[in-house]
Amino acid sequence: MKSSTETSINNSLSLSQEKEISFSVQGMTCASCVRNVERAIKKIDGVKYVSVNLATEKAIVIANDKVTIEDIEKAVESIGYKVSREMPTVNLIEKRFKEAKKDLMVSLIVTIPLMIIMIIHMSGIHIPYMTFIELFCGGIVIFYPGRKTLKSAWIALSHLHTNMDTLVTIGALSSWMTTILLIFGLNVQSFGSISAMLITLNLLGKYIESKMKYNASKDIQALLALRVEKANVLMDGEIIELPVETIKIGDIIVMRTGEKVPLDGIIVEGKATIDESMVTGEPLPVYKTVGEYVISGTIVESGVIKVEVSRVGEDLFINQMIKLIEEAQSSKVPIQAFADRITIYFIPIVFSMAVLSSILWFINYEAFQPFLLKVSNILPWVLVDAGPFSTALFTFVATLVIACPCALGLATPMALLSASSSAAKRGLIIKNGESVQMAKNIDVVLFDKTGTITEGHPSVVWHNLDNQILQVVAKIEENSTHPLANAIIKYVKDELKTDMISDLKLDEIEEKAGLGIYARYKKDLYFIGKPKKSEKYIDFMKRGETVVEVLVNDELRGYIRIADKIRSGAIDTINKLKNMNIKPVIVTGDNEITAKAVAEKVGVDEFWANVSPSEKVNIVRKYQIEGKKVCMIGDGINDAAALKSAEIGIAIGTGTDLAIESADIIIIQGEISKIIDAIEISKITFQKIKQNLFWAFFYNVIMIPLAMMGLMHPVLSEIAMFLSSINVILNSSTIEKKLKVKEG
Repeated sequence: MKSSTETSINNSLSLSQEKEISFSVQGMTCASCVRNVERAIKKIDGVKYVSVNLATEKAIVIANDKVTIEDIEKAVESIGYKVSREMPTVNLIEKRFKEAKKDLMVSLIVTIPLMIIMIIHMSGIHIPYMTFIELFCGGIVIFYPGRKTLKSAWIALSHLHTNMDTLVTIGALSSWMTTILLIFGLNVQSFGSISAMLITLNLLGKYIESKMKYNASKDIQALLALRVEKANVLMDGEIIELPVETIKIGDIIVMRTGEKVPLDGIIVEGKATIDESMVTGEPLPVYKTVGEYVISGTIVESGVIKVEVSRVGEDLFINQMIKLIEEAQSSKVPIQAFADRITIYFIPIVFSMAVLSSILWFINYEAFQPFLLKVSNILPWVLVDAGPFSTALFTFVATLVIACPCALGLATPMALLSASSSAAKRGLIIKNGESVQMAKNIDVVLFDKTGTITEGHPSVVWHNLDNQILQVVAKIEENSTHPLANAIIKYVKDELKTDMISDLKLDEIEEKAGLGIYARYKKDLYFIGKPKKSEKYIDFMKRGETVVEVLVNDELRGYIRIADKIRSGAIDTINKLKNMNIKPVIVTGDNEITAKAVAEKVGVDEFWANVSPSEKVNIVRKYQIEGKKVCMIGDGINDAAALKSAEIGIAIGTGTDLAIESADIIIIQGEISKIIDAIEISKITFQKIKQNLFWAFFYNVIMIPLAMMGLMHPVLSEIAMFLSSINVILNSSTIEKKLKVKEG
């Protein structure tokens, strides 16, 4: 097992040498566009991974250092698309939504009267100059509100590939051209009105899609609104209002009742009730005092606090959260690869089928006409006496239009967009699409103890150290991020009422994950950490207390007893997992007796104690070898490797940066009950993706043959294509409703 762990570490190091490049791709209209962009980028030497998302227009490339954004721009632009180094902002998404709305309104203003006139004309009431009306109105719709569709099709064709707009454009222009042919005396049936309808329905689909994107972007917009421009900074005993961007780590900021927390930090003075609902999704305010963490964007409901700033700029919790949501909305799930592979060949095949069907009808019109006469009694829109050319054109347009793969392209991205939005409302950040597909299959959940099962805010309940050694211990623990270290530091500052520890000078500081921390003070080597003979403290450990020994030059100088409360929702969460036939297990570096005491309190039947970070990885693999899908939940540096090794890694948002970076899902504010939400979101989202893909494929399998047989009117084809896409979008949007039903 040791060699496997080493391999995993080496792989992780090699990956860290590669870089991630994020950018926006403009001009994509369907899944075929996505595939074209991904193929173009993959051809660049040094590119290891490419993911392009149609719904968010975001692309992520992992490549070696030799690959530049300029190389990517050149590759993407060579096939007719445009690269933007800036991600689509909320304002840009809103602008596009308004443009889509405007184009749709113009198209409807022209198309609806045209349709009314066409129906009147077809009913037997002669409309003078009907052909010219169709030519004029159809031309307006095609070349003004439909100009972007035409442009997209031209770019694709000029670069020797196709997309959804290619099919719509060819269908619309072919229909519109029949009016010109009729004006010039050819014996054809005019489909000029159909051209306007094709473009209008296409624009309606794009409008609904852009509206959903805009609605999803409001989640990020709401987070952006939580940002604070200025903060009250304590300087030389005075409070000065300064821009947030000028404030540094270590500065002290002051917040009063009703004010937003501008920056992340630790309370150093005062106490307050804080509303964290806009960040965590939890409705009840949280009471916080000295030593506890506050995050930007939350609101001080009552009280006055002084906070030492610990994060600024892009490292702010709120900024990290925005980034993670954007990444989640841009991710893919493995099942999408299946749909992507199909769309590579879909449009060229459909175009060939449309051409083939039109040729067969043109050549064999008289032989097929008896068939048309029979079905016309059932399907009144079937052309009976239109002639070979009109009928061939009729089937050509109908086949092209009905096969537009909008639904295939939107099936997965729209579901993920909706899922990430619902997750964020519940205090969850889903970092990648793979976790959405995997979470529903979890068999075993491994819980870290301290900071996960427990609150992670332990406190000192007893010690037998003199004040001088206690101050040195506190100074050494300042170099650790472990919750037990924070408990000791807080106790020393509160009880001794001194800041003298800041003046102490240390050397040779080394923290060993899962064991403790070494440091040299003056000539003495200190060790603070796990007892070598834990059985000495068995009575304390049976009560769920953790004992930390203090050694000076390998001699025991005393010990500290620390207790940590069980999280409020831990017992309920464990019971719910059991009811879902998911096995909960505690995996901790703490001693066996304490681990057993905590396990009994929360109802966990199986636990692992005294385990190192590498042993946590081995435990994950043990269950995987047994055929189990493993979820690991943790918050510390010692959990990072296990979070990476498990099928799903879930990090507590208040934990270390390394744990958060290693995880697939983040619980924003420590409520482990959110794992139930994550599993339910996974189940519902994957169900919606499968439904979307099924109906997209089913629709094409049924409708394309009908169109080739001349049984589908081009208008009906466009309506069917439109309804297929709308079905995907609307079905994806029901995820939130389904979750509320489950919760209710």
